[in-house]
Amino acid sequence: MSSFLTAPALPRIPLVPQSLLKAHGVDCIVDTRFRSAARLLQHLWLRDNNIPTGNHIRRDQDGDVVTPLESLLSREAARAGRNFISQAVHTFVRRELIMREEGACYEEERLFGNALSSMPMCFNIFAPLAMDLDLATATFQLLLPGFVKVVHGIRFETSPCRDRTDPRFLMDGSAHDLALSVTTTDGEEATVFIEVKYSETMDGPAARYRDRYDAASRQVGLFNDPDAVSLRSLALEQLWREHMLAQLTVDEGITPRAMFIVIGPRLNRRVQAACRVYANELIPEDDLDYDRVRFQAITLEAVIDAIRQAGALDLAKVLWGRYCDFERVFHLAMAEYADTGSPEASSERPIATRPITKRPRNRRPELETNHG
Repeated sequence: MSSFLTAPALPRIPLVPQSLLKAHGVDCIVDTRFRSAARLLQHLWLRDNNIPTGNHIRRDQDGDVVTPLESLLSREAARAGRNFISQAVHTFVRRELIMREEGACYEEERLFGNALSSMPMCFNIFAPLAMDLDLATATFQLLLPGFVKVVHGIRFETSPCRDRTDPRFLMDGSAHDLALSVTTTDGEEATVFIEVKYSETMDGPAARYRDRYDAASRQVGLFNDPDAVSLRSLALEQLWREHMLAQLTVDEGITPRAMFIVIGPRLNRRVQAACRVYANELIPEDDLDYDRVRFQAITLEAVIDAIRQAGALDLAKVLWGRYCDFERVFHLAMAEYADTGSPEASSERPIATRPITKRPRNRRPELETNHG
């Protein structure tokens, strides 16, 4: 495994040969370049940890077509919590599901059974911080040095209001992946709202359009043009909604101040491009009122490195190896073009994948979604 301490920064995500994806059982025709590399990396992590893998279900007129997909966990492995980096994180997730906010939605098949999903990644990164607020404080002092002094708590899948009839908010059930309760460097109570991305393509599905969005966009005082079509595009609409929700939370006095940040891999160009375009739609920070919610994009790599600098080296190594070690994928792709009889080419080649089979209609499938 390469290390964030020593690995050179790749200029872009490796283009993984289709033959290599097929050999590892992770070829998926709808994957982007980043998603293919990330799916392969997740398969390697599952294999490294001896975690049994499962199947992708595709329905057609003849019934359920079952295709082995080596980035999904088997039903038994998912039930045992093997999608999480430790038993402590698995226990934390189970408690979170039981004690979730009224109306909070979790896609449990993705959470427990899809290694590629950003949902389990969110818990793998932030549950250890939620269980160690000193570590959370040290990490976010590094990430947001001008804003965070102390982290007091971390909430998951959270919203200030789940009532879809409440006109103070968006009336749609929008929520943030995370919310950190903090004391700022100015000594104020505040909240850091966070959206986490991993392999997402930023192309939807979008929330059903509501007239309330237009009114809120003009109300919150964040946008150069609150009626801009780009804010309502598939790539930006979730960021637009969640930023508005954060500002309405401040405006309603639920938190005195807030920030809204998006965390995503440096090499996921679609996530990074969406964040850049969204930032260009915002009123410049110097022209914003004091109580307006600032936006910031932070790379996943920066978060993991901040965890390392905060003193949790072992945790950072585990997270890097699972989610960011694309140099490993690069070397595998390089070996694919080498002599197939060489040790480099054969050392990480798996046994041939299983054949496609039919699954009876009356069994519950393990679905994989395209939401990351």
